[in-house]
Amino acid sequence: MSWLFGFNRNSPNVEHKPTFVSTPTENYESKINSNKGMETYRFDSSALERAAKAAKELEYSKNAKEALELAKAQELTWQMEHQNKIKEYELNIEQMKIEQQKIYYEEKHKLIAEETKQSQQRAQYQDQLARRRYDDQLLQQQKINRENLTRQEESVQKQEALRKATIDYELETKHEKEMARVEAQARAKAKAERENRDLFLERLRVQAQEQRVTTLESIKSVTSILGSGFNSFISDWNKIIAAAGGITLLALGAYSAKHSTQVMGKYIGDRLGKPSLVRDTSRLAVTEIFKHPIKYIKRLCSRAENALSGVILSPKLEERLREIAIATRQTKSNSGLYRNLLFYGSPGTGKTMFAKSLALHSGMDYAIMTGGDVSPMGPQGVSAIHKLFDWALTSKRGLLLFVDEADAFLKKRSKEIISEDLRSSLNAFLYRTGEHSNKFMLVLASNTPEQFDWAINDRIDEMLKFDNPGLLERERMVLAYFDKYIIQTCLNNKRRKLKLADFDHVKKCGEIAVRTQGLSGREISKFIVSLQASLFASLDGILAEHIIDERLNSTLDQHKKKLTWINQS
Repeated sequence: MSWLFGFNRNSPNVEHKPTFVSTPTENYESKINSNKGMETYRFDSSALERAAKAAKELEYSKNAKEALELAKAQELTWQMEHQNKIKEYELNIEQMKIEQQKIYYEEKHKLIAEETKQSQQRAQYQDQLARRRYDDQLLQQQKINRENLTRQEESVQKQEALRKATIDYELETKHEKEMARVEAQARAKAKAERENRDLFLERLRVQAQEQRVTTLESIKSVTSILGSGFNSFISDWNKIIAAAGGITLLALGAYSAKHSTQVMGKYIGDRLGKPSLVRDTSRLAVTEIFKHPIKYIKRLCSRAENALSGVILSPKLEERLREIAIATRQTKSNSGLYRNLLFYGSPGTGKTMFAKSLALHSGMDYAIMTGGDVSPMGPQGVSAIHKLFDWALTSKRGLLLFVDEADAFLKKRSKEIISEDLRSSLNAFLYRTGEHSNKFMLVLASNTPEQFDWAINDRIDEMLKFDNPGLLERERMVLAYFDKYIIQTCLNNKRRKLKLADFDHVKKCGEIAVRTQGLSGREISKFIVSLQASLFASLDGILAEHIIDERLNSTLDQHKKKLTWINQS
């Protein structure tokens, strides 16, 4: 009747399991599992109370047997429920073990990650230390090299001073010996002259007498010959008439030769001479060919140059200009028709420089004129325009006509803007450029292309904008000009020892490029030329870094002042 008194630990129907749970991770896990086991096998006193109450009821019940069976069934049901709870507790314990294992491995993974991170940080720190040591070693080596170079320069200077002193001593000694020799010779000569003075005077008298006699005899002979000839000429009228006719024919020949030479020279000048509108040209005149034949032969044998040689522009513009240069060269070789171009943009951005390079690259001659030269000619401007294009058509190599400041005379044809003479010159220009030519190529340059007459815009095949250089272009310009005007000057100057101060000139050129934002290529070139002038003017022949900074600040101030003047106008 043990089932009446609740759960029995020794009952064969109840599976008894140990309550000790341990994990290899943490100590607190074992404590939690032991508490769970104690709750599972805890003694229930209410079961005894229920059993006692049930026993009393059974003693006085008529259906004791049925009640006993019912109680037995209830007890079995309760035991089964209790076993299910035990299994649930055991399942929870296993889940807790799994979670603890998961937490353990997660913590272990974090620990490994942290150790890896620490090791990486240690490696980076060690690498930084190694780099610092290497930099310190480089600096120390550079310092040692500078000291060695300084000592070598001092040694060379001392040797040079000793050599100069030796040379000066030798020259002084040689001069003293030479003076002594000259003095001895002079004394000997003076002594000989004093001793032979009478003989010398007598020889001079004899020579003078002989010369006087010879001169008188020559005069008498010439006078007698001329007198006899004049007498025979006067006595013969045929000789007089022949002489007069010869003189007359000679005068007529000289007069006709003079005027024919003038006419021929004017014709040759009109056809081959440089027109008055052309300020600069690579085309040699006939007279210049005879004056400079070697220059003409070198030019005929010269090869095509790179169109962008010495020209620094943006990469996109350089690519387009390179295509134009190749197309122009192919046009000349295939006897095609040249295209007319317009270069517009700020002053000093390389328009004229590229036009010259384009002509030389294409094997053509170039001619540069300025639009402002047409207006002062007045009525003569029309004939000057026609003479210019007639001269261009006679070029066998092809001519690139570059018109700088073209907006000065190619403005819109209105009475309020241009005069009647300038309008006539514009009409003549439009007449000569109405069709494409295989003899000349027209390149216009302007800062204000919006002022062009519409007919001029119609004759332009392609327009290219030349902007102020960007940062990369300024860096290339500063390095190129610094090498050309400063470094090469220091290397090639033999009259005076010029050099740069001890600073990183490449880094300095980068700083200059950053600070010269907004400056044109011409302004940057002028700034480097001013540094060259400062180098020439320095007392010690050294271009220091502070001199560069001073010149740069002055250039930037002047640029700001120019911008102020432009805004005020």
